[in-house]
Amino acid sequence: MKMTQLTTLGFFIFLFLTACYGTVGGNFDSSQINSIQNHLTTQEQIFERFGAPFKKGLENGQAMWTYQYDKWNALGSAQSKDLVILFDNKNIVKAYRFTTSNPKKL
Repeated sequence: MKMTQLTTLGFFIFLFLTACYGTVGGNFDSSQINSIQNHLTTQEQIFERFGAPFKKGLENGQAMWTYQYDKWNALGSAQSKDLVILFDNKNIVKAYRFTTSNPKKL
């Protein structure tokens, strides 16, 4: 192949690999997970530690916040972590769940 053809091919491979990259949600500090205490931590404290949630919803009439971060690329590398927090009617943490695709980070 001529040098211009190789350069063009390299450019298109680069475009393909960079186009197959994506994220969902926003990264959050998972080192703060252990500071959450059921029946003690307030909604305001959660906001201070993690910022605005990616999603807000209701479960059985009670506020539920979701922090989500998913990242992937064309080479098959993927990272995922999710924090779901359920608040009681006084905006105190009732329960929470944290999952990650990288258990070494727990």
